[in-house]
Amino acid sequence: MANDPFVDVGALPSLGSLRYLDVRDQAAFDAGHAPGAVRVPLEEWDAAAKAADTGFARTAYWDSALGALGGGPTVTAVAYDSGGMTNAARVWFILQYYGLNAVILNGGWPVLASATGLPPAAGASPGGFRAVPGSGPVGLVDRESLRDQLDGRAHVFDTRTRAEFTGEDARNRARSGHLPGARHLSHVDLIDNGVVRPAPALRAMLERVGFGPGDHIVTHCEGGGRAALGAAAAVRAGFDDVRVYYLSFGDWVRDESCPVVRD
Repeated sequence: MANDPFVDVGALPSLGSLRYLDVRDQAAFDAGHAPGAVRVPLEEWDAAAKAADTGFARTAYWDSALGALGGGPTVTAVAYDSGGMTNAARVWFILQYYGLNAVILNGGWPVLASATGLPPAAGASPGGFRAVPGSGPVGLVDRESLRDQLDGRAHVFDTRTRAEFTGEDARNRARSGHLPGARHLSHVDLIDNGVVRPAPALRAMLERVGFGPGDHIVTHCEGGGRAALGAAAAVRAGFDDVRVYYLSFGDWVRDESCPVVRD
């Protein structure tokens, strides 16, 4: 489908010029990776995204970080991880947020490692990169904006486990539970046999928990990765107003003015 954030390994040749972005750790990368792949320092990126002095608004950092990948406006970045797809989804979200073409390899490294005839990676694009926040199809929501939208404008998609959603798993926090009105669908239910489910199945699942056409969907988890995967799944399902609360529940519960419910 058009604008699908996920790509199957057999469809890679249809992407044209591409760059493989490996989101695994250094040891896994050294043991084997896609031809011409560039390793993404995800822990550094995630820390920068959550730091008060960096965050998503400090484009100078992202100009440098994303420019180092060697991508460009005519290249599609193919992000893959060890198979869970939450880390690849983080990278996809960040890249598309700043205006780069990016997809998540459905199934990650396990499917890539067994594939043959992979298209070669494009060479690094010359020149620098200028990050433009909010230029991708999936935007970013902060705590204050989401709190203001809990009047019904935001339809919250909680991608954590059921135990986290109910508050049974408090993650060692003083407050546990979920945002008022949040709909729950765990990120693990989005995946079947190691790959993200097809669009019709995802659409049915999201509609079953209460999402409908035209909804302004805001995804969250504990700290960003599962929220990014949920956002990508919602886009695959055909929803076109999707945002990510990247700082997620860990950020929400630190502010006592942000309501948490257990029901």
